[in-house]
Amino acid sequence: MKHNRIVYFISSIGLAALILMINLTSPTEIGPLGVLLFFTTLYIVSFGLMTLFLQIFFYFAFKKDKLKNKDYLYSAILAFGPIMLLMARSFGAINLWTIGLIFIFLTLAEFLVYKKI
Repeated sequence: MKHNRIVYFISSIGLAALILMINLTSPTEIGPLGVLLFFTTLYIVSFGLMTLFLQIFFYFAFKKDKLKNKDYLYSAILAFGPIMLLMARSFGAINLWTIGLIFIFLTLAEFLVYKKI
C-alpha cells in the first residue's frame, strides 16, 4: 500500500506539471528538451493510471488488495502503450497495422516479464 501512495503522489505531480506545460507553452517554444520532458511526464501519469487500473482489476478479479513488484512491472510496460500511440500519431502513421504492432510489442514484453521474473 505504501508503494501505491508514492506512485499516485508522483503521478499527480506529473499531471500538474503536464497541465502547466500544455497551458503555458507551445511545441515551437518548448524545444527538444521540453518535448522530452513532456513525454516523460506523460509516461509518469500513464504509469499511475495503469497502476490504478491494475489494482482495480486485481481486486475484482482475484480479490487481491496488494500489488506485487511484478505487477508494477506489468503496469510500467502497459504505460508505454499510450506513449507509442502518441508517437505514431505524431509521425502520421496511425493505422490498423501500427496499432497491431504496438499490441504485439506490449504482449511480448508482458510475456517476457511473466517468464523471467
